[in-house]
Formats: sequence, structure tokens, C-alpha cells
Amino acid sequence: MQISLEKQNLPCIWQEIIEIMNNRTDPFKNVNTVYQFEISGEQSGVYQLTLKDGKATVKEGAPDDSECTIILNFHDFKELLAGNLNSTTSYMRGRLKVNGSLGLALRLETLLKQYH
Repeated sequence: MQISLEKQNLPCIWQEIIEIMNNRTDPFKNVNTVYQFEISGEQSGVYQLTLKDGKATVKEGAPDDSECTIILNFHDFKELLAGNLNSTTSYMRGRLKVNGSLGLALRLETLLKQYH
């Protein structure tokens, strides 16, 4: 995903993600799900990315009913967005944890790559 990741805080990164995704909705037009991200490290927070009816939204804080929770540190989150993190390898090595649907987690990596 073509995002300026340097010197940005998490809320700004999420805002940019939403703008990019809503400007080009084809990659997720048939996806209706909620991803929860639990991000730790130098910047941390819990965020829900909702992809529904061709629209992407994000919410910080209290979790919704997500089908897939992705747990990773801030550095790895930025690497995932930049397309430099292989989620399967990171999952196997314990750098990325998934609660819920592993299939949805893998689908997210494929979806994000369409924005590069």
C-alpha cells in the first residue's frame, strides 16, 4: 500500500489507509468483514477495519465483532502495509498472531498487495 509511513502516528496512518481504499474499492468490493488489529510497540492501539458494501471504515478502541484479529507490533504493521512482511512466514515465526479466521488474515495480505 503506497502510504507515507515515516513519522506518522497510527491515527494518521489509518486515515490514509481509508482514503486510499475508498478511492479504489475494486480489491474489496466482494468482501464484507471486520478485521481487528491489536498493535503494540512504540505506537499501539486497537483498531477495527470494516470492509462492507464497497466501503472501508476504521474505528479505534472498543472491539466490534471481528471475524479476524491480527496481533502484531507497530514495526511489523508498517512492514505489512509496505508489502515487506510475509504474513504466512511471520505467523509461523510468531511475529504475527491471528485469532479467528486464518483464511481472512491471508486474504488481507492479498488484498493489500493490490494497492501497491
